[in-house]
Amino acid sequence: MNNKTVNLLGTEIHALSMYEVLGICEEHIHMKRMLLLGVINVAKLVNCRKNTELRQSLNEADVVVADGLPVVWLSILVGNPLPERIAGIDIMYQLLKLASKNHYRVFFLGAKQQIVKKVVDFSQREYPGLQIAGYRNGYFKESEDKDVAEQIRESSTDILFVAISSPKKEIFLRKWRGFMGIPVCHGVGGSFDVLAGVTKRAPMWMQRCGIEWLYRLIQEPRRMWKRYLVTNTIFIKLSLEAIIKARLNRMFRRFGLTFTSSVKKPE
Repeated sequence: MNNKTVNLLGTEIHALSMYEVLGICEEHIHMKRMLLLGVINVAKLVNCRKNTELRQSLNEADVVVADGLPVVWLSILVGNPLPERIAGIDIMYQLLKLASKNHYRVFFLGAKQQIVKKVVDFSQREYPGLQIAGYRNGYFKESEDKDVAEQIRESSTDILFVAISSPKKEIFLRKWRGFMGIPVCHGVGGSFDVLAGVTKRAPMWMQRCGIEWLYRLIQEPRRMWKRYLVTNTIFIKLSLEAIIKARLNRMFRRFGLTFTSSVKKPE
């Protein structure tokens, strides 16, 4: 595994391509070793600076990749480029394709019952070679955690997709991941809604331009406007500070000096 990481705004991100990520997943499935995938976008990069639960979940992930072109652009501007954007939903699609090819067992956990059932129906229709190890909605009490974990463990699944909101997802995985012993675990956010046809993903041109967030804002303006206004503004401010610091560091190194920044690290 390529262990190179890039530190952006205090978060370590693995410098991997999609091809390398899938290779790592295949290796862990074959070796029956546990792998927790994490993805980070602008919102997470900003929020994990003060959200201890979110930051801890990213630190515990075995692989963390950049889910957002602005994150990749920032890595380029600070002089330590990441190879590409790897969206969480794209990892899910590729893993489903891999599961269909190799007849891997897949378990779907999260969303409402009718949504997760549609995701299962979609997966069986579009990826006929995969095996459904099981599925369950994400609306369960903490007292039911053990029952859910036992259901997943007994399913002998190779891949677990988790579409549960934070911090419930992080708490559940932290407590039961070892017990379940799943080779590949991937938190997929709102991807179930896309696969179920409830929401649409941005057109490819918007994805390539790094404005997929704008498409989501247009779909859910009341819920998303404040989140994007705040996080995007903070991200721009922090990015400018990081870019200036990186360029000053390069300039100072030419003269054998060290630049000390006053920018605060994540709390």
